[in-house]
Amino acid sequence: MLPPLKPITMKERVSMVFIEKGQVDVKDGAFVVIDETGIRTHIPVGSIACIMLEPGTRVSHHAAALAARAGTLLVWVGEAGVRLYASGQPGGARSDRLLYQAKLALDDEARLKVVRKMYEIRFGEKPPERRSVEQLRGIEGARVKKIYQLLAKQAGVEWNGRRYDQTDWDNGDMPNRCISSATACLYGISEAAVLAAGYAPAIGFIHTGKPLSFVYDIADLFKFDDIIPHAFKIAAKNYHNPEREVRLMCRDIFRQSKILKKIIPTIEEVLAAGELELPKPAEENIAPAIPNSESIGDVGHRS
Repeated sequence: MLPPLKPITMKERVSMVFIEKGQVDVKDGAFVVIDETGIRTHIPVGSIACIMLEPGTRVSHHAAALAARAGTLLVWVGEAGVRLYASGQPGGARSDRLLYQAKLALDDEARLKVVRKMYEIRFGEKPPERRSVEQLRGIEGARVKKIYQLLAKQAGVEWNGRRYDQTDWDNGDMPNRCISSATACLYGISEAAVLAAGYAPAIGFIHTGKPLSFVYDIADLFKFDDIIPHAFKIAAKNYHNPEREVRLMCRDIFRQSKILKKIIPTIEEVLAAGELELPKPAEENIAPAIPNSESIGDVGHRS
């Protein structure tokens, strides 16, 4: 029997890999991709934050179970990673952090403090005083539009606004295709970080009512640092396959900026702004019959 897996912490992992047209399986104890000719390509599953599975990919039960134990998020995406269809949670989210997140989201005063902190991190300045969440969302939207216009002008790209149709992807203009591809990559690693930290992707503060609301909240804090400016630069060069160029760009930027070391501490910083304590378990709660063993992974990982 192999010894129990010890997940690597999120900050020490490679951001992501894309897999297409192959069978993902476990052979001889290794996580591999097998192409139609039978050639195996080894994937170091335990050192990757998330694996993007494109069309033409099949995943065995053994591979999905190994990815979950290693704390690696599997994300089923469309061609070039521009749509997200489903994801497999890499670990069990901590109940205390889920309750803490829900408590912050349900408390109007605490939620406003969290939103204000997000605004401050995103724009580098404190938001206007005495504004509601809805008003801050409107101010944020106006500023984001101006940022898009400025970045497009700097890159020499014609910009007609942020718009795209997922059902007719190829007819979208080049800047929007590049931006959507870049944000899809950012959402993937952000979701992996949210789950690894023990929180729920669906419980958002600015974004609400979607399966990845909190993922969008966190990803937006990093979107304009490097990802979107470089997406505009790629759009300006009019590549034959811009989505591939964007993915390579994201991979390099994620590695150089060491973004996986920043996301979880940023999540904790944002939620701490709500000034609420982690909820304590009720006195009548029953402790687990078999206590969880200590793990070197993040708090949301199974051990």
